Amino acid sequence: MHAKGGPGELVYEDAPKPTLQAGDALVRVHACAITYTELSWTETYTNHDGTERLPTIPGHELSGVVEAVAPDLADTMVGEAVYALSDFSRDGAAAEYVAVRAADLAPKPPRLTHVEASAVPLAALTAWQALFDHGGLTKGQTVLIHGATGGVGSFAVQLAHWRGARVIGTASAGNVGLAHQLGADEVIDYTTVRFEDQVRDVDVVLDTVGGETQERSWAVLRRGGVLVTIVGSLPAEKAARYGVDGVFFIVTPSRAELIEIGRLIGDSQLRPIIGAIFPLDKAREAFERGAGGHNRGKIVLQVTAEAAARRDAQVPERAA
Repeated sequence: MHAKGGPGELVYEDAPKPTLQAGDALVRVHACAITYTELSWTETYTNHDGTERLPTIPGHELSGVVEAVAPDLADTMVGEAVYALSDFSRDGAAAEYVAVRAADLAPKPPRLTHVEASAVPLAALTAWQALFDHGGLTKGQTVLIHGATGGVGSFAVQLAHWRGARVIGTASAGNVGLAHQLGADEVIDYTTVRFEDQVRDVDVVLDTVGGETQERSWAVLRRGGVLVTIVGSLPAEKAARYGVDGVFFIVTPSRAELIEIGRLIGDSQLRPIIGAIFPLDKAREAFERGAGGHNRGKIVLQVTAEAAARRDAQVPERAA
């Protein structure tokens, strides 16, 4: 992207191979999942020091193979299959190569393909941190998860079920069955039923929707409960009025949590849901699909197959 904006600003063109900073690893990207809202984030267009970063490359959840590491690191990671959530204030992984802090990389779960693994980091880490780090969800509690079959929601349902909580999810009629398969004990079709008419005394609400859904969620919490949102800041006076906690947070990279998530995937406790796969040169269409909303699971850009074909044809490498 050479200018701030929506999917229409995305172009597919040559880009220089990333330069490694101290502590970095260079990863050859096999697949990159997208979050359509990242095109509206300040971090997408700025560096850590607040200076503008244009052109910019989106996509911060990736799976690939380590090709090189910075001189200050041992080269033991070279050749390893890895997955990661990369730093939002740096260029992303919708490209053939990405520079990532080596400390953020975790071993790719062996039972997943690169496409499947790329759909895990941002969504699963967000769900983990929302439920456990911020929501304090424990066995026997009740959690209401809005958007139960979306990218974050689908992992949240599985993680809450694994933790031993009673899981209530909201989803459209066509996704009710999937939500049950993921581990929801009760699923409310939000197109026909107002969840607040059926739900009371919830310990934790995970809001992935915002707006009216968030506003209506305060009243279903028990006193002392927690409303966790990833959509936007929460009014402190509203939390005080209902006697609950309100938490807005932005997910952060965590190698340790990704390793634990990978273990659960290996034990068949978690699985990614992929809604669509696009080649890298169709990144614009992928973001447009995401912006349409109501997507099941994650949208993934597959990079490796087309990159190999271009090299075989001796066509210059390109990046979106």
